[in-house]
Amino acid sequence: MATVVWSLIEQQVRAWLEHFVVGLNLCPFASPVVSSDGLRIKICESTELEQIMQTFLTELDLIQSTSELDIATTLLVIPNALGNFEEYLDVIDLAETLLIEAGLEGIIQLASFHPLYQFDGEPEESASHFSNRSPYPLIHLLREDMMASALSSFPNPQTIPLKNISTLESIGREEIQRRWNQIAGDNAK
Repeated sequence: MATVVWSLIEQQVRAWLEHFVVGLNLCPFASPVVSSDGLRIKICESTELEQIMQTFLTELDLIQSTSELDIATTLLVIPNALGNFEEYLDVIDLAETLLIEAGLEGIIQLASFHPLYQFDGEPEESASHFSNRSPYPLIHLLREDMMASALSSFPNPQTIPLKNISTLESIGREEIQRRWNQIAGDNAK
């Protein structure tokens, strides 16, 4: 994949982080990491599941063997595959299994983001889906100890999802979609 294309993909991911995740405060812990050198964005250009999972395992090994000062969190971006949301969810299940097999359960946790993210049981037009939508399919590798520390100093962390839904619904689906289209460009759905 050409460097220019990689640069565009990374710009879109960073714009999503800045304007949605941090800008709308969807993750109250994201701002310091997003603005630091500890955020790693790895782009996996493969379309083949085996290569995607090998890249995932490499990133899993890298984050667990590197200081959090060097890599606090990793976003594995998969721009050329997993466009189908159900297929993506199957890969997330496989990634969870590989994480457990690697003995990293309780050390690293995964968060899932996809351009077509849809919460089960929510109406398709609900603005709430945008709390887990990203410009490309991606797997977020987080350090459990960093999350535990952040959560311990945050009052009522269980309210975050409800606050996110309220925020997105108050902005409205049409405005959220407009903002999304500005960031995601051709990937906007």
